[in-house]
Amino acid sequence: MTSGGRSGRQQLLRESEHVSSAQASEHAVVPDSGPGHSPAAGVPRSTTLTERVRAYLQLMKLRIVELLLIATVPTMIFAQQGMPSFWLILNTLIGGTLSAGAAGAFNSYIDRESDRLMKRTSKRPLVTRVVGDREALVFAWVVAIVSVAWFLVFVNVLSAVLTALAIFLYAVFYSIILKRRTPQNIVWGGVAGCMPVVIAWAAVTGTVAWPAMVLFAVVFLWTPPHYWPLSMKYADDYSRAGIPMLGAISPAGKVASQVVLYAWATVICSLLLVPVGGAGWFYASVCLAAGAWFAYQCHRLLHTANAGEPTDKQAMRVFHSSITYLTLVFVSVAVDPFIGGPIL
Repeated sequence: MTSGGRSGRQQLLRESEHVSSAQASEHAVVPDSGPGHSPAAGVPRSTTLTERVRAYLQLMKLRIVELLLIATVPTMIFAQQGMPSFWLILNTLIGGTLSAGAAGAFNSYIDRESDRLMKRTSKRPLVTRVVGDREALVFAWVVAIVSVAWFLVFVNVLSAVLTALAIFLYAVFYSIILKRRTPQNIVWGGVAGCMPVVIAWAAVTGTVAWPAMVLFAVVFLWTPPHYWPLSMKYADDYSRAGIPMLGAISPAGKVASQVVLYAWATVICSLLLVPVGGAGWFYASVCLAAGAWFAYQCHRLLHTANAGEPTDKQAMRVFHSSITYLTLVFVSVAVDPFIGGPIL
């Protein structure tokens, strides 16, 4: 954690010192904050306490945190094959919220210049300067340290180590190294988003077993058909910010075909929990039904793209259906130990 943290901090500070002149010239798109608005980027403006608290919560990207935590409790229940202790669940959720929030805050800091160029992100705290750049970076480090310490004290050593790794992967590997360099950024960068299931398993068992890796792979394969449709909808934003998301730089038909392939791979992978983890008929039934519906939505996107029709509406249907699909899969993970008799 010490060497990884030091390396991550050096890269984060280097990122802040190398803001491109092209992006700097675009600061005029930052919304006017009203009387007394200062053009100095990175300097916080005068705000109320309520505004600042709300801004720090926005830095943590809690909507993404919610999605990540959907997988945490079900994974813990499946690992226990019953209900873990209330305090273990609570401490894992608190630590997981803090760690995912820290990763989100680091990402907000790193992306602050590109966020100023995108309409979708123009209301974020570092763009509107409710929070200053330095404050955001300090906040991210504090929350990251607290999250790792929380797991170390209240859960176990392995979950603390995995938490530190997850924050590093998202803040450095994805946000700094991959995001602006390759259209496969969210594929390999998505590894960080898969870590909550492994951390949850480790919290219960103190180990990382094959069933945890199956769930890890499900989230990994699910990430592209979740994010690529969003990048199709906001292609102009990503292009303006110089972020090579696949949906922003490739023809709609090519993106949609990749979405379909990853969707089917996700569905097939989810069924591996039956032979590998002993999941029962309830889990398998939900995965098949939800998976068929999700794949159908992805095929509709491909059909729309190949027909040369506007894809924005169906792309957002796929985006939202991907969230529903993953939620259903992990709800079945939680319920199956109680009612799902074994298949194999």
